[in-house]
Amino acid sequence: MPARSPARPAPQIDDQDNWDQRLGFLMHDVSRLRRSVFNEFMKPLGVTRSQWWVLAHLSRHDGMIQTDLANVLELGKAPLGGLLDRLELSGLVERRSDPADRRAKRIFLSARGLELIAHMSRQSHAMSERMLEGLGPAARVALADLLMKVKRNLVALKAEESPGAADAAQS
Repeated sequence: MPARSPARPAPQIDDQDNWDQRLGFLMHDVSRLRRSVFNEFMKPLGVTRSQWWVLAHLSRHDGMIQTDLANVLELGKAPLGGLLDRLELSGLVERRSDPADRRAKRIFLSARGLELIAHMSRQSHAMSERMLEGLGPAARVALADLLMKVKRNLVALKAEESPGAADAAQS
């Protein structure tokens, strides 16, 4: 296990501001609300939260090995297997044997899955525009930059705690 880097001194913030708790709550609440609203945007498409999460990930990493997909999504192999069974029955994904290892299955979006992803992307864009209403281009870039900085810091902290976990977290 690599040696931990020395802790950086925390910025001085008045205790009454309760900054850590407020910031953590805000980030969690925004994330939860975004997922909830996105779920409502996807309902007319007949896609559950678990299904759109898998489809969205495959849209960025099509052809992943099923075990790797389970690890990245932090799902057990059995729950992911059932989810993929339903997506395959719906004609949204295809399982194919890995050419290098016949025991491993790669997961690909089908033509129907790609069409659904295109529709989901349009819905996501419309939702994002409403979510970011009142933020101009510079504010949006600044928000994204700040969140990426926070993400990099969290990935680094996670890597200190469990080497190898940071690779999956960056996806």
